[in-house]
Amino acid sequence: MSCWSTLSFYIDAPFNSRSIFDFAGKEARSGQLERELGVQGAWDDPDSAQRAAQELNRLQVEMRDLASLEARSRDLLELAELADDDPAMGDQVGRELSSLADEMAKRELDLLFQDPYSDYPALLSVHAGAGGTDAQDWADMLLRMYLRWADRRGLQTSLIDQSEGEEAGLKSATVRLEGAHAYGRLRAEKGVHRLVRISPFDSQHRRHTAFALVEVYPEIPDEVEVEIDEKDVRVDVYRSSGAGGQHVNKTSSAVRITHLPTGIVVTCQNERSQQQNRETAWRVLRSRLLDYQRAQRAEHLADLKGDQISPEWGNQIRSYVLQPYTMVKDARTGYETGNVDAVLNEGDLDPFIEAFLRQEATGRERID
Repeated sequence: MSCWSTLSFYIDAPFNSRSIFDFAGKEARSGQLERELGVQGAWDDPDSAQRAAQELNRLQVEMRDLASLEARSRDLLELAELADDDPAMGDQVGRELSSLADEMAKRELDLLFQDPYSDYPALLSVHAGAGGTDAQDWADMLLRMYLRWADRRGLQTSLIDQSEGEEAGLKSATVRLEGAHAYGRLRAEKGVHRLVRISPFDSQHRRHTAFALVEVYPEIPDEVEVEIDEKDVRVDVYRSSGAGGQHVNKTSSAVRITHLPTGIVVTCQNERSQQQNRETAWRVLRSRLLDYQRAQRAEHLADLKGDQISPEWGNQIRSYVLQPYTMVKDARTGYETGNVDAVLNEGDLDPFIEAFLRQEATGRERID
């Protein structure tokens, strides 16, 4: 019974997967979506129907995976009961248990995406903070890091707007990311990021500190109501200053929308036409205003609105140190790694994101 005693606790866990992972809720929601999509005229609104179909497909995949997980746990339970009499079978049980534990950990992580907008596309903006040219170069490095992370996870990305730095890097940039738990994961990145390194812009090769602010918002679909009074909005058009060819740079295609009551400013200049830029800018404004309204209702504006944080010393959520040693450390969770290259150049952010989500789920105090 020694093998059984050792493994029983872990093997029993998947048996509860139907309740732990809300199988009944997924099944009920799947049935509801099937009925809605089967009604005549359901596809008259193709955008809404497409979102429902995508949700249905995701739920069906999740239920199929959970059923497979339960079946594997039952098979493993039977093997464990026989393993004491067969050492070779004990090795097989150990390998299968390790594989099953890894799969359970992945499923457990799914439970951490409790924000109602977790599955929505994310709008991520990076702004250079204190540090001059180094800060603008740092903003550019962060943008590349997030694009590399998105590529690793199979997320679709599109650049909405960018403002080049005077000497190098970026003053700011906004990118849209779409894919599984895009906003649910990236909201962990909201805050001030600090870089310490030997500055490539200092002729005396001194160590410099630079800061950048990362903002993250869920992209809100049209059916979600966000009240915007037209008299509260100012729309300006101007010539794009970024890349994009002669058409973009020689016509007033760029759009800037200012929401006067809140001071929120949104710009878009990466589409070819003014109308396309205007539509994109309005989507971003709606998303930012909803985030603002959510923050006010929750009475935690400073917690939810990254632009309320000054991008300078003392406010960082994470530090990236290249000199005199190498380390990336998150101030909120304490998670750290010495492999800076994997983080900055390969986009290896998942351990930081998962540490934040797990800490948040436990209700422990954190720094944003």
